[in-house]
Amino acid sequence: MSTRTGSDAGTAWTKLQGGLVRLRRLVLVSTLVPIAVVGAAVLWPQAGPGWAALVALPLLALTGWGWWLIERNWRSWRYAERADDLLISRGVLWQELTVVPYGRMQLVEVTSGPLERRFGLASVQLHTAAAASDARIPGLLPEEARRLRERLAELGQARAAGL
Repeated sequence: MSTRTGSDAGTAWTKLQGGLVRLRRLVLVSTLVPIAVVGAAVLWPQAGPGWAALVALPLLALTGWGWWLIERNWRSWRYAERADDLLISRGVLWQELTVVPYGRMQLVEVTSGPLERRFGLASVQLHTAAAASDARIPGLLPEEARRLRERLAELGQARAAGL
């Protein structure tokens, strides 16, 4: 179930699912913590505990900082379906607003990798004629992703026929 948030000039925004935070945190921890542990375990007998700590502590601090950043980034993602276009907003420091007119959409894909499937998530990727188009909405429930794909494809066909 998607969460609707406040409106900007009458626009109803939908936020992403919390499963995306859990997925990204799992990837972060399962990558950096083993590197810190192995690095410290290799250096401890060779160079002593001081050098082992010099490797492990910054990586563990980076893990903690990443843990916090993942949630901040997740909170910045939202999208809105309007009458003529789809809005995708993201970013904490550098905020991006992508506007995709329905008539410009050529392909709407729903993808779900192994980890996404394990967490019950899917992503919607929008392709337009513009090569630099980066219209992607990650972390949706599969039902919401399919609903969005069907709606966007339907609106895209209707708008393209009117050109």
